Amino acid sequence: MKSHAIILCLGYVLLTSAQSSAKKEWTKLILTHHWPQTFCSMEQCTSNFSYWTLHGLWPNTGIECNVSWHFNASLIEDLLPEMKTFWPNLLKPESIVFWKHEWTKHGTCAAKAEALDTQHKYFSKALELYHKLDLDGILKKSNIVPSENYYKLADVEGSISNSYGVTPKIQCVSHTKESEFQTLGQIEICFDRQFQLLDCENSMGELQSRDNEILPYVSNDHPGFSVCDASVPVYYPPLQTPRFL
Repeated sequence: MKSHAIILCLGYVLLTSAQSSAKKEWTKLILTHHWPQTFCSMEQCTSNFSYWTLHGLWPNTGIECNVSWHFNASLIEDLLPEMKTFWPNLLKPESIVFWKHEWTKHGTCAAKAEALDTQHKYFSKALELYHKLDLDGILKKSNIVPSENYYKLADVEGSISNSYGVTPKIQCVSHTKESEFQTLGQIEICFDRQFQLLDCENSMGELQSRDNEILPYVSNDHPGFSVCDASVPVYYPPLQTPRFL
């Protein structure tokens, strides 16, 4: 009986371990753009970027999957000029801490896929997907540009959906319940493991899992990003036009 019980226990442990391992396998990549003017209005920084910049390339499951796999800037030296332009550290332009954070938190998990299993592959693929999407160009084609005017969330989402054939996840900074607007801050576009576009889920669990994903060294006294409210007008702030906080 004892040996039978031990075998059952071992079987349960192995099954639980296998299930746990399976849960860690990501099925989706989330290419996240943020609008520099909104971020800097939140963090009191100055941005001269007039286009959407990269925030990160995030697997939909897993965080810090290999903390011993340290970031090494020398491995992506050839990418650094491009990263400073399109994946900049908005608070500390000369620091590598932002990229270090993205690699440690998200890159080490993305690396479970062969196509992303080195630091260079991870960062270069994120840049490749960013350029392929051309989010700025897509929005401009629909006359959605930084402006003092307000937009409907449905128009912003429709511009992206009509161009890519998938549904994005759009995040804003919400101010107060009585506020007449929300500020456009972050847009996520999703890919499968073969880097084919797919819908970003809009289930409550998926939405909540990515709210308030911000840079690792910012202050915590701002409201952060949350999924935009379809009933509230959207403000897409132009260059260096502080409007809140």
